[in-house]
Amino acid sequence: MGNRLTQIATRTGDNGTTGLGNNQRVSKNSLRVHAMGEVDELNSHIGLLLCEDMPTDVREVLVEVQHQLFNLGGELSIPGFELLKEEAVAALDAALDAHNVQLPKLAEFILPAGTRGAAQAHVCRTVARRAERACVALGNEEAINETPRQYLNRLSDLMFVLARVLNRLNGGDDVYWKSQRMSPDAPASPDATATPAS
Repeated sequence: MGNRLTQIATRTGDNGTTGLGNNQRVSKNSLRVHAMGEVDELNSHIGLLLCEDMPTDVREVLVEVQHQLFNLGGELSIPGFELLKEEAVAALDAALDAHNVQLPKLAEFILPAGTRGAAQAHVCRTVARRAERACVALGNEEAINETPRQYLNRLSDLMFVLARVLNRLNGGDDVYWKSQRMSPDAPASPDATATPAS
């Protein structure tokens, strides 16, 4: 690994392929490489979020998440390999429960907004969902473990909760969606009770 890290520009990918951890070369547009890239982007966004002020326990959770996402990326880079453990998903569940229990229950939808830290947490949430979709797409074509998909699913939920936590750091609150259709002053319309097709 040390020798590989000292030579950043290898030029081996100039033909549109990249090497996996098992030395197999695949297209940079392959589903596996897309999934690896989404996880890498998610980790980078969490690194940016860590530049913000936040409670120590939230920071500790996010630092651990960065390490686990690196494990996840490593697992994706080696077909058939397992690096992300079920304990990592359990840790997210525990963090989710611990932080969510402190928040008021939501009675309406909220916007991905508020403080800069909260807004960045929402960015992490959406990128986690995209990374999850990439893993699902990969799993439809190749055999992959269930833990990566479960981890990303749970992480997206956690980032939603942490966004709410970060909005309350200095006495703030969630930013609520002002829906015209949900307003008590909104005029009745023929489709007022219609629901979107599932």
